[in-house]
Formats: sequence, C-alpha cells, structure tokens
Amino acid sequence: MRTSKRVHRPSGVRAGRTTRSVRGLVLACAAASAVLAGCSMEEASCGGGEYPVMTIGGTGSACVPNGEEPPEGYTRYPEGKVPEHVGDEWDTYWQTHTVDKDGKVVEVPAGG
Repeated sequence: MRTSKRVHRPSGVRAGRTTRSVRGLVLACAAASAVLAGCSMEEASCGGGEYPVMTIGGTGSACVPNGEEPPEGYTRYPEGKVPEHVGDEWDTYWQTHTVDKDGKVVEVPAGG
C-alpha cells in the first residue's frame, strides 16, 4: 500500500483573487478620499485669520491679518463683493473692476 503525504499549497488562482481584492480595496479608499475632500479642493483667497484686500485703482490683491487695517494703497472689498475662493464669482469680477481713490467701483481700462 502506498501512502503519500499531501502538502497543501494555495493555488495561484486563490492568491490572484486576494491580490485583486486588496487592489480593489485600495482603489475604493482612494476614490472615497477624493470625493470627501472635494469640497476643500477650492483654493481660498486668504488663509485662516486673514481677509482679502484690493489695490486702489488696480486689480491687485493681498491678505491682511484679521484686526489690522489694509496697508497704504489698499482697501477692503465692498461689502457683499468679497472673493472667497480663487476663480469664484467675485474673484473673476475684480479682475476687470476696481475701486478708485473715492471708493467708487469702476471698470478697469483694457490693458490696465
């Protein structure tokens, strides 16, 4: 009578399934992270603890620490027209408009 010792070896098919499962889990986690972080992908006009200001008579801007006044040559944006994120409605608007020395909103001349 012949007896043989059987050795259990995982088949290549089973190992392949495990690899695919791990890969799938990693991809699913990456996709979920991207979706959840989507709302924070917009670049803020200024960092925390700062507010945006604009140049008087031009289209430049800067950020000033909360509680401080704008530096010389800068002014606060008019109330309700403050850009919050790069490319938002007001950020785009202020690329073609400015505030003059009298505080009046005016269109910037072409090329200016």
